[in-house]
Amino acid sequence: MKIEKPEIREVNIIRYIQPFREGGSLPALVDADDGFSYVIKFRGAGQGKKALVAELIGGELARLLGLRMPEMVFAELDESFARTEPDEEIQDLLRFSVGKNLGVHFLNGAITFDAHVDTVDELEASKIVWLDSLLMNVDRTARNTNLLIWHNELWLIDHGAALYFHHTWDNWQEQVGKPFVQIKDHVLLEKASRVREVDQTYRSYFSEENIRQILAAVPDEWLIEAGRDLSADEVRAVYVEFLSRRIQQSDVFIKQIEHERKNRI
Repeated sequence: MKIEKPEIREVNIIRYIQPFREGGSLPALVDADDGFSYVIKFRGAGQGKKALVAELIGGELARLLGLRMPEMVFAELDESFARTEPDEEIQDLLRFSVGKNLGVHFLNGAITFDAHVDTVDELEASKIVWLDSLLMNVDRTARNTNLLIWHNELWLIDHGAALYFHHTWDNWQEQVGKPFVQIKDHVLLEKASRVREVDQTYRSYFSEENIRQILAAVPDEWLIEAGRDLSADEVRAVYVEFLSRRIQQSDVFIKQIEHERKNRI
């Protein structure tokens, strides 16, 4: 399977509706000039632009597995929003987020996935656990599932805590072959009985070329960092190599999944 560079639409934020204060980085619900509402991940939030990069990469890789992920858009924020916001904390966030942010289509009426109530089949659970192990996504626990039920279907949201190697960056090579021990807390771990089947069936989808196409959609301005002497393309190359090498060594994190499932069950 070969993919093209993802087509990410661009919208302008026209109305700030409300923050989601349960999110550590104060994402917010907004209206855009295309007539739709979006949950916005702000570039000026605590984890900065790296969370936006992880969100875009994680979301597009989820689509490769056939998982449901709301549409993502580039959402432009005008400086005027900060001047009209009365809350000082939000005002500062908006001021530091002027420019291109990431919007995720708002699934109106969706409810949070509850593992005690909602069901998910073993193949879908295995795909999600496999992907989160690949991405080292620490944020899919029973406490915070980042899974929604919308029209009786399971949807993934929020990959901003994935790829955490990029917060230290200098030791990314050491992270490639590490097992993902945090998988023990994954909300779907017990149902993930088919991760080896997922690996055998889908790993070819995660080719270096397909990963490169996804990284091509990440804006240069999200990749360039003050004090780091790397161009945007050089940063993209690191992400591509990290993910490609980690997939090649997928048996490491698959064994960790199987080990933790035995302990859990």
